[in-house]
Order: sequence, then structure tokens, then C-alpha cells
Amino acid sequence: MDYDDFEGVMGLEVHAHLLTNSKLFCGCSTKFGAEPNSHTCPTCMGLPGSLPVLNRRVVDFAIKLGLAVHCTINRKSIFARKNYYYPDLPKGYQISQYEEPICENGYLDIYLNDAKKRIRIKRIHMEEDAGKLVHEGSIETSSYSMVDYNRSSMPLLEIVSEPDIRTPEEATLYLKMLRDVLIYLDICDGNMEEGSFRCDANISVRKKGEDTLGTRIELKNLNSFKSIERSLDYEIKRQIDLVKKAKEVVQETRLFNVDTGTTYSMRGKEEAHDYRYFPEPDLLPLTVDDGWISDIQETLPELPMEKMERFIDTYGLPKYDVEILSSDKAIADYFEKTVELFPEPKTVSNWIMTELLRELKERGTTTIDALISHKHLAELLSIIKDGTISIKIGKDIFSELCETGASPKRLVAEKGLVQISDASAINSIVEAIVERFPKEVEEFRAGKEKLLGFFVGQVMKEMKGKANPKLLNELLLKRLKD
Repeated sequence: MDYDDFEGVMGLEVHAHLLTNSKLFCGCSTKFGAEPNSHTCPTCMGLPGSLPVLNRRVVDFAIKLGLAVHCTINRKSIFARKNYYYPDLPKGYQISQYEEPICENGYLDIYLNDAKKRIRIKRIHMEEDAGKLVHEGSIETSSYSMVDYNRSSMPLLEIVSEPDIRTPEEATLYLKMLRDVLIYLDICDGNMEEGSFRCDANISVRKKGEDTLGTRIELKNLNSFKSIERSLDYEIKRQIDLVKKAKEVVQETRLFNVDTGTTYSMRGKEEAHDYRYFPEPDLLPLTVDDGWISDIQETLPELPMEKMERFIDTYGLPKYDVEILSSDKAIADYFEKTVELFPEPKTVSNWIMTELLRELKERGTTTIDALISHKHLAELLSIIKDGTISIKIGKDIFSELCETGASPKRLVAEKGLVQISDASAINSIVEAIVERFPKEVEEFRAGKEKLLGFFVGQVMKEMKGKANPKLLNELLLKRLKD
């Protein structure tokens, strides 16, 4: 079926767990992975007579994110009760914000096909998380479920975008940029596997060129970038198929089945009136003054998009490089510290993106300096540049440098890996190889110039990879063309 005449219209609702030590309305620990129901108290269990007390640190984080994404910080905001019942919501309602959230009308820019696209942010509000249901067996076959209230009243920021997203790719780029911002601000760890960063998507379709929005479907609890992209792609096509067949798109909440790559109905979609919002009677309106906002403004770091633009302007790096380098603040800082010692940005970038990121992935760690310090990487690149060792040897010993933490110069000396740049020593091996392969020499001279690589390999094999590559190529070409 042809889908080119249609487009998706998407808005995303992101829930970010905050890196506070205590919960939103009580002093219980927020540490992940504790024994079930060990981080609970009467307040987060919803017991009668318990009263919520607002965690000031959560407000700090909300203001910080709002400023980072260009929101208006409302001087007055109201907490509200959002009424619904699930077994993991012991009070029968969730304390959230509705009509008067703390942040409104911001935006986040993304790079799309080398151009910026602006995604508007409608609101950011604070709310408490619900507990967690643990099912015996699968959810379809479970005969009973248990409830872990450790997550109950965990502090969340909900970030709601306007319906400015048109493709699954745009959605993924927006979510990655938002996640990077949260991590840069040090207010959320962005761990999608643990549910620290999760997304609901509102999606409809319409013919291109139309302004009217179609019937909106909500996709719940998307917790990986791959799942987000796959589910949105499937849901767009599913709705287009219904529209083209003149069938009704039913407003509902759907879930994504990772195994089949399809979405399925969960329940009818609630509207705001279904939740019967009203102001939370146990919490006063929150008032934020200019001094509070300006104090937090001074703590804002350089953010990912700003860093990307500076890396392009200052270091002359291509967009592909800066997207990778700036996606992790630790990697970006490591890059800049290395460039201070070895001022060739593109070379440093290449080694970080290939050798270093490969080692990080293979070793399952994100602590860069624990593998190889920026000083040692700069030292390695320096001895490659001055001809002490070849690039190949540098790459060969990189894993060992990460394993041992040794100085590159010392390791090279201990292993006898210093590059041979003595023309007479290299030439003697070149002569021996040329004499050994007369047939290949004739083929090279007859026009099969790709055989140069064969001869280089043979000489390097004899010299254990220590011949100066540039000098070796010059000597080989001269000898083969004689």
C-alpha cells in the first residue's frame, strides 16, 4: 500500500525519574533495586492520616530543566489530584499538576538532515510515580500479581511536547536529545531499562497538506529507542490502512508487542475529565520567586546542542562526529582534554569513536579514564605522529593499554615495537620479497597495481609490522617499477 500521501502527527509524553535521594512527598529512599516494599512509609503507602511534604530538590530540578528547554517558569503552580484506581496506586489517586504546571511553552531543537528542527514543549510538570505490579508468569496467564511500593511516590517530571513530530526518526532524535539534556543537567540518569526514562506517544495520521488532526491513539510505556521507532512506524501504517479503507480509527490506549512488532488495544483512551482533577487539598500552591530561578540559572552547564555547535565551529568537526562526542558529557570532556595535549581534533575524534568506544562497549563500562587516561591517549597519538610506531601497532596495543593502564611509550619500549625507519634495513627485506615472488612482480608491472598491498603485507610480516609504512611504500614502488 502507498503511504506517501499521508503523514504521522505525533506528540510525546516523557516521564523522567529524578536523581534525588528521597521521594517526592516523603523521606523514603529512591535507590533502585532494593528488596520489595523496603523503601516505604505511611505516606508513600497511602495510609490514612499521612500527609505529603514537598521535596524542594524536585522543584529545583523542574526549574533547571524548564530553563534548559526555554520554558516559562510559572511563579505559581498548583498540585492536583488525578483520580484513578490501580492496585499499584494505594491512595486511589496520583498527586500531579494539571491546570497550573511549573513550566510551560518551551522548545528543544534537533538536527534533522543537517538542518535544525524545533519541537515545541507544551508543559513540564511534577508528579509522583505509582508502585509496580509484579506478575506471576506472564501478564496474560498470571493467576495472581504482587505489588512493590518502592516506586510509589518516586519523583517524576513529565515533559509533554506539542504535536510537532512527523516521523519515527524525528521522535527518536527528539527523545535522544531530551535524554542527553537530562543527563547533562545531572537530574536523571536516563536509564531506559530501569524505567528512569520512558515515553508515551500520542499519534494520529492525516493526508499531507491538511491541517485537521486525525483521531489520536496513545501508545504506552515505550522504554527503548528501538521500540519507540518500531511501534510508531507500525502504528502510522496501521492507521493509514484504516483510513484508506474508510474504517474508523478508534481512540484508545495501545501497547507495543516487541516480539511481533505490532501494537494491540489495552483500553479506551481516558480524557482529562475521566480523572476528575481537583487541587490537592494537602499541599499549598507552590510559589517560585525570581531569586530562586536566577540561582538555578547560574548552575546550568553547556547543553548538548550548544556543545555540538561549538565543536563544529571551534574544531572543524563534521556533524556526525559532534553528535557522537556530545551525546555523553564525559566523552565530550575527555575529547577536549585530549585535544589540549594533542591539538589535532579530527584524529582525536576518530580514535575516540572507533578504538575507545569499541573498548567501552566490549568491557561494558562507561568510565573512560578508567580504561585509558586522556594523557595516555594523547601520548599514543604523539608517538604515532612522530613515527615512533605505526598506526597499526598503535591499534594493536590499544586494548593492552586499556587493560594495564601502562604508559604507551613504556609499553612500546618494553615490547620492542619501535618503528623501523632505516631505509637500508627495510630495503634489504624488500629485495628479498621481490626475489621470492617473481610471478607477482611481473603481474604488477603488467598493470595489476593492487598487488602493491600484497608486497606491503609480506614485508610487514617479515618485519613484524614495525616497518615505517610511508617509507616502505616508497621503497617498494621504486623497486617494483625498476
